[in-house]
Amino acid sequence: METNRRDFLKGTAWMGATAAMAGCVSSAAKICSPGAMTSFAAPALKRVRVGICGLGMRGPGAVHRLAAIPGVDVVALCDLFQQRVDAQNDWLTREGKPKAASYTGEEGYKALCESDLDLVYIATPWSSHTPIALYAMEHGKHAAIEVPSAMTLEECWALVETSERTGRHCMQLENCCYGEAEMMCLNLVRKGVLGEILHAEGAYIHDLRELNYLDPMKGGYQGYWRLKWNARHEGNPYATHGLVPVMQAMNVNRGDRLDYLVSLQCAPRCNDLYAAAKFGADSWQAQLHPPCGDMSTTLVRTVNGKTIMVQHDVNSPRPYSRLNVVQGTRGLFSGIGFAEKAEDFIRFGCGAHFCWEEQVGAGAHGFFDFEKTERLRKEYRHPLWQTAGALAHKMGGHGGMDFLMDLRLCYCLQNGLPLDMDVYDLAASCSLAELSERSCRNRGATQDVPDFTRGGWKTAKPLDLVSVDLEKLGLSDVKKDATQLNV
Repeated sequence: METNRRDFLKGTAWMGATAAMAGCVSSAAKICSPGAMTSFAAPALKRVRVGICGLGMRGPGAVHRLAAIPGVDVVALCDLFQQRVDAQNDWLTREGKPKAASYTGEEGYKALCESDLDLVYIATPWSSHTPIALYAMEHGKHAAIEVPSAMTLEECWALVETSERTGRHCMQLENCCYGEAEMMCLNLVRKGVLGEILHAEGAYIHDLRELNYLDPMKGGYQGYWRLKWNARHEGNPYATHGLVPVMQAMNVNRGDRLDYLVSLQCAPRCNDLYAAAKFGADSWQAQLHPPCGDMSTTLVRTVNGKTIMVQHDVNSPRPYSRLNVVQGTRGLFSGIGFAEKAEDFIRFGCGAHFCWEEQVGAGAHGFFDFEKTERLRKEYRHPLWQTAGALAHKMGGHGGMDFLMDLRLCYCLQNGLPLDMDVYDLAASCSLAELSERSCRNRGATQDVPDFTRGGWKTAKPLDLVSVDLEKLGLSDVKKDATQLNV
Protein backbone atom coordinates (compact mmCIF):
# COMPACT_ATOMS: atom_id res chain seq x y z
CA MET A 1 0.00 0.00 0.00
CA GLU A 2 1.34 3.43 -0.92
CA THR A 3 2.33 5.60 2.01
CA ASN A 4 2.08 9.39 2.11
CA ARG A 5 3.31 11.97 4.57
CA ARG A 6 0.06 12.02 6.55
CA ASP A 7 0.01 8.23 6.89
CA PHE A 8 3.63 8.23 7.99
CA LEU A 9 3.02 10.75 10.75
CA LYS A 10 -0.01 8.89 12.10
CA GLY A 11 0.65 7.26 15.41
CA THR A 12 2.99 9.98 16.66
CA ALA A 13 0.66 11.04 19.46
CA TRP A 14 3.21 9.52 21.84
CA MET A 15 5.24 12.70 21.44
CA GLY A 16 2.74 14.49 23.67
CA ALA A 17 1.34 11.52 25.54
CA THR A 18 4.53 10.79 27.44
CA ALA A 19 4.65 14.38 28.67
CA ALA A 20 1.09 14.04 29.93
CA MET A 21 1.99 10.85 31.76
CA ALA A 22 5.04 12.48 33.29
CA GLY A 23 2.89 15.38 34.42
CA CYS A 24 0.50 13.09 36.27
CA VAL A 25 3.33 11.51 38.24
CA SER A 26 5.03 14.86 38.76
CA SER A 27 1.99 16.59 40.21
CA ALA A 28 1.45 13.83 42.75
CA ALA A 29 5.04 13.82 43.99
CA LYS A 30 5.90 14.87 47.54
CA ILE A 31 9.20 16.62 47.09
CA CYS A 32 11.97 16.10 49.63
CA SER A 33 14.77 18.62 50.20
CA PRO A 34 16.10 20.42 47.11
CA GLY A 35 19.20 18.85 45.64
CA ALA A 36 18.71 15.71 47.72
CA MET A 37 20.09 13.42 45.00
CA THR A 38 23.38 15.31 44.66
CA SER A 39 26.06 13.02 46.11
CA PHE A 40 23.28 10.61 47.09
CA ALA A 41 24.55 7.11 47.92
CA ALA A 42 22.12 4.20 48.12
CA PRO A 43 22.84 1.19 50.34
CA ALA A 44 25.51 -1.06 48.82
CA LEU A 45 24.33 -4.05 46.80
CA LYS A 46 26.32 -7.25 47.19
CA ARG A 47 25.05 -8.31 43.75
CA VAL A 48 23.38 -6.06 41.20
CA ARG A 49 20.37 -7.72 39.58
CA VAL A 50 19.66 -5.99 36.28
CA GLY A 51 16.62 -5.97 34.02
CA ILE A 52 17.20 -4.63 30.51
CA CYS A 53 14.39 -3.02 28.50
CA GLY A 54 14.93 -2.70 24.76
CA LEU A 55 16.97 -5.20 22.77
CA GLY A 56 17.18 -3.49 19.39
CA MET A 57 20.31 -1.45 18.63
CA ARG A 58 21.79 -0.72 22.06
CA GLY A 59 20.32 -3.36 24.35
CA PRO A 60 22.24 -6.46 23.19
CA GLY A 61 25.59 -4.78 23.81
CA ALA A 62 24.45 -3.88 27.32
CA VAL A 63 23.49 -7.52 27.98
CA HIS A 64 26.96 -8.69 26.95
CA ARG A 65 28.86 -6.04 28.91
CA LEU A 66 26.86 -6.28 32.12
CA ALA A 67 26.91 -10.08 32.12
CA ALA A 68 30.72 -9.93 32.08
CA ILE A 69 31.03 -7.85 35.25
CA PRO A 70 31.50 -9.89 38.46
CA GLY A 71 28.66 -9.43 40.92
CA VAL A 72 26.19 -8.44 38.21
CA ASP A 73 23.34 -10.70 37.13
CA VAL A 74 21.18 -10.07 34.07
CA VAL A 75 17.94 -11.44 35.50
CA ALA A 76 15.26 -9.98 33.19
CA LEU A 77 14.93 -9.02 29.53
CA CYS A 78 12.15 -7.07 27.82
CA ASP A 79 11.41 -6.10 24.23
CA LEU A 80 8.42 -5.66 21.96
CA PHE A 81 9.46 -8.81 20.11
CA GLN A 82 9.91 -12.24 21.63
CA GLN A 83 12.62 -13.21 19.14
CA ARG A 84 14.91 -10.48 20.41
CA VAL A 85 14.52 -11.68 23.99
CA ASP A 86 15.11 -15.26 22.89
CA ALA A 87 18.28 -14.28 21.02
CA GLN A 88 19.82 -12.73 24.14
CA ASN A 89 18.74 -15.61 26.34
CA ASP A 90 20.37 -17.97 23.87
CA TRP A 91 23.57 -15.93 24.20
CA LEU A 92 23.41 -16.08 28.00
CA THR A 93 22.97 -19.84 27.83
CA ARG A 94 25.93 -20.28 25.49
CA GLU A 95 28.06 -18.29 27.93
CA GLY A 96 27.07 -20.58 30.80
CA LYS A 97 24.81 -18.07 32.53
CA PRO A 98 21.21 -18.55 33.70
CA LYS A 99 18.41 -17.53 31.39
CA ALA A 100 16.77 -14.24 32.23
CA ALA A 101 13.05 -13.82 32.83
CA SER A 102 11.32 -12.91 29.58
CA TYR A 103 8.88 -10.01 29.11
CA THR A 104 7.39 -8.77 25.85
CA GLY A 105 4.79 -6.42 24.43
CA GLU A 106 3.95 -2.75 24.80
CA GLU A 107 3.66 -2.96 28.60
CA GLY A 108 6.07 -5.79 29.28
CA TYR A 109 8.31 -3.32 31.06
CA LYS A 110 5.75 -3.01 33.86
CA ALA A 111 6.04 -6.68 34.79
CA LEU A 112 9.82 -6.40 34.58
CA CYS A 113 9.84 -3.39 36.93
CA GLU A 114 7.56 -5.23 39.34
CA SER A 115 9.88 -8.26 39.48
CA ASP A 116 12.72 -8.96 41.92
CA LEU A 117 15.66 -6.86 40.70
CA ASP A 118 17.69 -3.78 41.59
CA LEU A 119 18.38 -1.82 38.40
CA VAL A 120 16.30 -1.21 35.28
CA TYR A 121 18.55 -0.49 32.30
CA ILE A 122 16.54 1.30 29.60
CA ALA A 123 17.62 1.12 25.95
CA THR A 124 14.30 1.72 24.20
CA PRO A 125 13.28 4.56 21.80
CA TRP A 126 13.27 8.09 23.21
CA SER A 127 9.53 8.34 23.78
CA SER A 128 9.44 5.48 26.30
CA HIS A 129 12.52 6.43 28.35
CA THR A 130 10.74 8.53 30.94
CA PRO A 131 7.61 6.37 31.39
CA ILE A 132 9.72 3.24 32.00
CA ALA A 133 12.09 5.04 34.38
CA LEU A 134 9.20 6.51 36.38
CA TYR A 135 7.56 3.10 36.70
CA ALA A 136 10.87 1.54 37.73
CA MET A 137 11.52 4.07 40.51
CA GLU A 138 7.93 3.90 41.73
CA HIS A 139 8.52 0.17 42.19
CA GLY A 140 11.73 0.59 44.15
CA LYS A 141 14.25 0.13 41.35
CA HIS A 142 17.18 2.30 40.31
CA ALA A 143 16.92 3.52 36.71
CA ALA A 144 19.69 3.90 34.13
CA ILE A 145 18.45 5.47 30.91
CA GLU A 146 19.96 5.76 27.45
CA VAL A 147 20.33 9.22 25.94
CA PRO A 148 18.41 11.44 25.78
CA SER A 149 16.52 10.36 28.88
CA ALA A 150 13.76 12.97 28.66
CA MET A 151 12.33 15.01 25.78
CA THR A 152 10.32 17.71 27.58
CA LEU A 153 10.67 19.90 30.66
CA GLU A 154 7.74 18.11 32.21
CA GLU A 155 9.49 14.78 31.80
CA CYS A 156 12.67 16.25 33.28
CA TRP A 157 10.81 17.45 36.36
CA ALA A 158 8.97 14.15 36.70
CA LEU A 159 12.25 12.23 36.81
CA VAL A 160 13.78 14.67 39.30
CA GLU A 161 10.82 14.62 41.66
CA THR A 162 10.33 10.86 41.48
CA SER A 163 14.02 10.17 42.10
CA GLU A 164 13.98 12.47 45.13
CA ARG A 165 10.75 11.09 46.54
CA THR A 166 11.63 7.41 46.10
CA GLY A 167 15.33 7.67 46.98
CA ARG A 168 16.30 5.82 43.82
CA HIS A 169 19.09 6.69 41.43
CA CYS A 170 18.10 7.96 38.00
CA MET A 171 21.23 8.12 35.85
CA GLN A 172 21.55 9.02 32.20
CA LEU A 173 23.76 6.54 30.35
CA GLU A 174 25.99 9.18 28.77
CA ASN A 175 28.82 6.99 27.55
CA CYS A 176 30.81 9.89 26.08
CA CYS A 177 31.74 11.02 29.59
CA TYR A 178 33.90 7.88 29.75
CA GLY A 179 35.88 8.36 26.55
CA GLU A 180 39.64 8.47 27.04
CA ALA A 181 39.93 12.00 25.63
CA GLU A 182 37.00 13.38 27.60
CA MET A 183 38.30 11.86 30.84
CA MET A 184 41.84 13.10 30.25
CA CYS A 185 40.42 16.58 29.68
CA LEU A 186 38.53 16.30 32.98
CA ASN A 187 41.78 15.29 34.69
CA LEU A 188 43.61 18.29 33.22
CA VAL A 189 40.84 20.59 34.42
CA ARG A 190 40.86 19.14 37.94
CA LYS A 191 44.63 19.59 38.15
CA GLY A 192 44.30 23.22 37.06
CA VAL A 193 46.51 22.81 34.00
CA LEU A 194 44.08 24.66 31.71
CA GLY A 195 43.35 27.40 34.24
CA GLU A 196 39.82 28.58 34.95
CA ILE A 197 37.39 27.11 32.40
CA LEU A 198 35.31 29.84 30.79
CA HIS A 199 34.04 28.37 27.49
CA ALA A 200 33.29 24.95 26.04
CA GLU A 201 31.88 23.44 22.85
CA GLY A 202 30.10 20.13 22.34
CA ALA A 203 28.19 18.59 19.47
CA TYR A 204 26.53 15.62 17.88
CA ILE A 205 27.45 15.80 14.20
CA HIS A 206 26.71 12.47 12.55
CA ASP A 207 25.27 11.80 9.09
CA LEU A 208 22.30 9.57 10.00
CA ARG A 209 20.24 9.95 6.83
CA GLU A 210 20.77 6.39 5.64
CA LEU A 211 19.83 4.95 9.03
CA ASN A 212 16.91 7.33 9.58
CA TYR A 213 15.29 6.35 6.28
CA LEU A 214 16.25 2.67 6.45
CA ASP A 215 13.32 0.25 6.52
CA PRO A 216 12.91 -1.01 10.13
CA MET A 217 12.57 -4.54 8.76
CA LYS A 218 16.07 -4.16 7.31
CA GLY A 219 17.78 -2.74 10.40
CA GLY A 220 16.42 0.81 10.66
CA TYR A 221 14.94 2.43 13.74
CA GLN A 222 11.83 0.62 14.94
CA GLY A 223 8.79 2.34 13.42
CA TYR A 224 11.05 5.10 12.02
CA TRP A 225 10.87 6.68 15.47
CA ARG A 226 13.88 8.95 15.04
CA LEU A 227 12.78 10.19 11.62
CA LYS A 228 9.31 10.85 13.01
CA TRP A 229 10.79 13.03 15.73
CA ASN A 230 12.73 15.07 13.17
CA ALA A 231 9.56 15.37 11.09
CA ARG A 232 7.74 17.08 13.97
CA HIS A 233 10.37 19.12 15.78
CA GLU A 234 13.10 21.71 15.46
CA GLY A 235 16.13 22.52 17.58
CA ASN A 236 18.47 20.06 19.29
CA PRO A 237 16.84 16.87 20.60
CA TYR A 238 20.16 15.06 21.15
CA ALA A 239 22.48 17.42 23.00
CA THR A 240 23.91 15.13 25.65
CA HIS A 241 26.87 13.46 23.88
CA GLY A 242 28.65 16.76 23.43
CA LEU A 243 27.15 18.64 26.35
CA VAL A 244 27.45 16.42 29.42
CA PRO A 245 31.26 15.88 29.32
CA VAL A 246 31.88 19.64 29.17
CA MET A 247 29.26 20.20 31.88
CA GLN A 248 31.37 17.97 34.11
CA ALA A 249 34.52 19.91 33.24
CA MET A 250 32.74 23.18 34.12
CA ASN A 251 31.25 21.90 37.42
CA VAL A 252 27.69 22.47 36.24
CA ASN A 253 25.25 21.64 39.07
CA ARG A 254 28.24 21.66 41.45
CA GLY A 255 29.02 25.32 42.06
CA ASP A 256 27.49 26.60 38.82
CA ARG A 257 24.44 25.85 36.70
CA LEU A 258 22.98 26.44 33.24
CA ASP A 259 21.16 29.79 33.31
CA TYR A 260 19.72 30.61 29.87
CA LEU A 261 20.15 29.82 26.18
CA VAL A 262 19.46 30.99 22.66
CA SER A 263 19.18 28.68 19.67
CA LEU A 264 19.12 29.00 15.90
CA GLN A 265 19.01 26.47 13.09
CA CYS A 266 19.75 26.73 9.40
CA ALA A 267 17.21 25.77 6.74
CA PRO A 268 16.59 22.02 6.30
CA ARG A 269 17.84 20.84 2.91
CA CYS A 270 19.84 17.63 3.13
CA ASN A 271 17.00 15.30 4.15
CA ASP A 272 14.93 16.34 1.12
CA LEU A 273 17.87 15.95 -1.26
CA TYR A 274 18.68 12.51 0.13
CA ALA A 275 15.10 11.24 0.06
CA ALA A 276 14.45 12.44 -3.51
CA ALA A 277 17.66 10.87 -4.77
CA LYS A 278 17.14 7.61 -2.89
CA PHE A 279 13.38 7.04 -3.20
CA GLY A 280 12.17 9.41 -5.94
CA ALA A 281 10.66 12.88 -5.85
CA ASP A 282 7.10 11.54 -5.51
CA SER A 283 7.84 9.17 -2.61
CA TRP A 284 6.45 9.75 0.88
CA GLN A 285 10.03 10.08 2.05
CA ALA A 286 10.69 12.99 -0.30
CA GLN A 287 7.37 14.62 0.61
CA LEU A 288 8.02 14.44 4.35
CA HIS A 289 10.10 17.67 4.54
CA PRO A 290 11.37 17.35 8.15
CA PRO A 291 11.67 20.85 9.67
CA CYS A 292 14.62 19.91 11.91
CA GLY A 293 17.43 22.10 10.55
CA ASP A 294 20.56 20.64 9.05
CA MET A 295 22.60 22.46 11.71
CA SER A 296 21.24 23.63 15.04
CA THR A 297 23.45 25.85 17.19
CA THR A 298 22.63 26.63 20.82
CA LEU A 299 24.54 29.04 23.05
CA VAL A 300 24.19 28.53 26.79
CA ARG A 301 25.37 30.87 29.54
CA THR A 302 25.88 29.73 33.11
CA VAL A 303 25.11 31.65 36.27
CA ASN A 304 28.84 32.24 36.78
CA GLY A 305 29.22 33.76 33.32
CA LYS A 306 30.66 30.81 31.40
CA THR A 307 29.46 29.87 27.91
CA ILE A 308 28.83 26.62 26.05
CA MET A 309 28.12 26.15 22.35
CA VAL A 310 26.14 23.01 21.52
CA GLN A 311 25.53 21.85 17.93
CA HIS A 312 23.36 19.16 16.35
CA ASP A 313 23.52 17.96 12.74
CA VAL A 314 22.38 14.52 11.63
CA ASN A 315 21.51 15.51 8.06
CA SER A 316 24.64 16.90 6.38
CA PRO A 317 27.32 14.93 4.50
CA ARG A 318 29.94 15.64 7.14
CA PRO A 319 32.37 13.52 9.18
CA TYR A 320 31.42 12.54 12.72
CA SER A 321 32.31 14.94 15.53
CA ARG A 322 31.42 15.74 19.14
CA LEU A 323 33.82 18.73 19.20
CA ASN A 324 34.69 18.43 22.91
CA VAL A 325 36.40 21.81 23.19
CA VAL A 326 37.24 23.07 26.67
CA GLN A 327 38.87 26.51 26.89
CA GLY A 328 40.56 27.76 30.02
CA THR A 329 42.51 30.86 30.96
CA ARG A 330 45.79 29.00 30.39
CA GLY A 331 45.04 26.53 27.61
CA LEU A 332 42.74 24.48 25.45
CA PHE A 333 41.71 20.85 24.94
CA SER A 334 39.99 19.78 21.72
CA GLY A 335 38.98 16.39 20.34
CA ILE A 336 37.35 13.05 21.09
CA GLY A 337 40.10 10.52 20.37
CA PHE A 338 43.84 10.14 20.09
CA ALA A 339 45.81 9.55 16.89
CA GLU A 340 47.78 6.32 17.03
CA LYS A 341 50.56 7.48 14.71
CA ALA A 342 52.27 10.75 13.92
CA GLU A 343 51.31 10.70 10.24
CA ASP A 344 47.60 10.87 11.02
CA PHE A 345 48.13 13.47 13.73
CA ILE A 346 50.20 15.80 11.54
CA ARG A 347 48.93 15.36 7.99
CA PHE A 348 45.25 14.71 8.60
CA GLY A 349 44.78 16.52 11.89
CA CYS A 350 43.25 13.43 13.48
CA GLY A 351 43.14 12.94 17.21
CA ALA A 352 42.82 15.10 20.27
CA HIS A 353 44.87 18.29 20.35
CA PHE A 354 45.73 20.46 23.31
CA CYS A 355 48.07 23.16 24.50
CA TRP A 356 48.66 25.45 27.40
CA GLU A 357 51.02 28.24 28.29
CA GLU A 358 53.81 27.36 30.69
CA GLN A 359 53.70 30.82 32.24
CA VAL A 360 50.82 33.26 32.40
CA GLY A 361 51.02 35.57 29.41
CA ALA A 362 53.43 33.39 27.43
CA GLY A 363 50.67 32.45 24.98
CA ALA A 364 49.76 29.16 23.34
CA HIS A 365 49.85 29.74 19.60
CA GLY A 366 50.00 26.12 18.45
CA PHE A 367 48.98 22.68 19.63
CA PHE A 368 51.61 20.40 21.12
CA ASP A 369 53.24 18.06 18.59
CA PHE A 370 52.54 14.34 18.40
CA GLU A 371 55.44 13.27 20.61
CA LYS A 372 54.57 15.71 23.38
CA THR A 373 50.89 14.86 23.07
CA GLU A 374 51.64 11.15 23.54
CA ARG A 375 53.88 11.84 26.53
CA LEU A 376 51.25 14.02 28.19
CA ARG A 377 48.54 11.53 27.27
CA LYS A 378 50.31 8.98 29.49
CA GLU A 379 51.14 11.50 32.22
CA TYR A 380 47.61 12.86 32.55
CA ARG A 381 45.58 9.77 31.69
CA HIS A 382 42.51 9.64 33.89
CA PRO A 383 42.76 7.19 36.84
CA LEU A 384 39.85 5.14 35.50
CA TRP A 385 41.65 4.69 32.17
CA GLN A 386 44.93 3.95 33.97
CA THR A 387 43.23 1.18 35.91
CA ALA A 388 40.81 -0.31 33.41
CA GLY A 389 41.66 1.20 30.02
CA ALA A 390 43.35 -1.90 28.58
CA LEU A 391 40.42 -4.04 29.65
CA ALA A 392 37.94 -1.52 28.24
CA HIS A 393 39.63 -1.53 24.82
CA LYS A 394 39.34 -5.30 24.67
CA MET A 395 35.77 -5.33 25.91
CA GLY A 396 34.75 -2.74 23.33
CA GLY A 397 31.70 -0.55 23.02
CA HIS A 398 32.67 2.69 21.27
CA GLY A 399 36.34 2.14 22.00
CA GLY A 400 35.69 0.96 25.56
CA MET A 401 33.66 3.89 26.87
CA ASP A 402 30.45 1.83 27.04
CA PHE A 403 32.12 -0.82 29.17
CA LEU A 404 33.70 1.72 31.51
CA MET A 405 30.33 3.40 31.94
CA ASP A 406 28.68 0.11 32.93
CA LEU A 407 31.65 -0.96 35.05
CA ARG A 408 31.64 2.30 36.99
CA LEU A 409 27.84 2.28 37.42
CA CYS A 410 27.88 -1.23 38.88
CA TYR A 411 30.94 -0.49 41.01
CA CYS A 412 29.16 2.47 42.61
CA LEU A 413 26.03 0.42 43.28
CA GLN A 414 28.05 -2.44 44.74
CA ASN A 415 30.04 -0.15 47.02
CA GLY A 416 27.32 2.29 48.07
CA LEU A 417 28.92 5.27 46.30
CA PRO A 418 27.29 8.29 44.64
CA LEU A 419 26.95 7.89 40.88
CA ASP A 420 29.04 9.98 38.51
CA MET A 421 25.90 11.53 36.97
CA ASP A 422 22.76 12.26 38.94
CA VAL A 423 19.20 13.10 37.96
CA TYR A 424 19.94 16.84 37.97
CA ASP A 425 22.66 16.36 35.34
CA LEU A 426 20.14 14.35 33.34
CA ALA A 427 17.47 17.02 33.56
CA ALA A 428 19.73 19.98 32.79
CA SER A 429 21.18 18.39 29.65
CA CYS A 430 17.86 16.99 28.41
CA SER A 431 16.09 20.31 28.89
CA LEU A 432 17.76 21.55 25.70
CA ALA A 433 15.37 19.44 23.60
CA GLU A 434 12.36 21.61 24.46
CA LEU A 435 14.19 24.86 25.17
CA SER A 436 16.18 24.88 21.92
CA GLU A 437 13.01 24.19 19.95
CA ARG A 438 11.19 27.03 21.69
CA SER A 439 14.05 29.38 20.87
CA CYS A 440 14.31 28.25 17.23
CA ARG A 441 10.58 28.74 16.72
CA ASN A 442 10.74 32.23 18.27
CA ARG A 443 13.56 33.91 16.32
CA GLY A 444 16.24 32.86 18.78
CA ALA A 445 14.41 34.18 21.83
CA THR A 446 16.20 33.67 25.15
CA GLN A 447 14.98 30.69 27.18
CA ASP A 448 15.64 30.24 30.89
CA VAL A 449 16.99 26.85 31.98
CA PRO A 450 15.18 25.66 35.12
CA ASP A 451 17.20 25.12 38.28
CA PHE A 452 16.36 21.46 38.77
CA THR A 453 18.42 21.40 41.99
CA ARG A 454 16.34 24.29 43.45
CA GLY A 455 19.47 25.93 44.81
CA GLY A 456 21.32 22.74 45.68
CA TRP A 457 24.01 23.52 43.10
CA LYS A 458 25.36 26.31 45.30
CA THR A 459 26.73 23.94 47.95
CA ALA A 460 27.28 20.76 45.92
CA LYS A 461 30.89 19.62 45.67
CA PRO A 462 32.59 19.12 42.27
CA LEU A 463 32.62 15.62 40.83
CA ASP A 464 35.60 13.66 42.12
CA LEU A 465 37.95 11.92 39.74
CA VAL A 466 36.52 8.44 39.53
CA SER A 467 38.16 5.03 39.41
CA VAL A 468 37.50 1.40 40.27
CA ASP A 469 39.30 -1.25 42.27
CA LEU A 470 39.54 -4.18 39.86
CA GLU A 471 40.67 -6.48 42.63
CA LYS A 472 37.58 -5.64 44.68
CA LEU A 473 35.45 -6.30 41.61
CA GLY A 474 37.16 -9.62 40.99
CA LEU A 475 38.71 -8.45 37.71
CA SER A 476 42.35 -8.18 38.74
CA ASP A 477 43.30 -11.48 37.08
CA VAL A 478 41.78 -10.44 33.76
CA LYS A 479 42.97 -6.85 33.67
CA LYS A 480 45.22 -7.56 30.70
CA ASP A 481 43.34 -10.43 29.17
CA ALA A 482 39.69 -9.80 28.42
CA THR A 483 39.41 -13.18 26.70
CA GLN A 484 38.83 -14.64 30.15
CA LEU A 485 35.60 -12.70 30.44
CA ASN A 486 32.35 -14.00 29.02
CA VAL A 487 31.96 -11.55 26.15
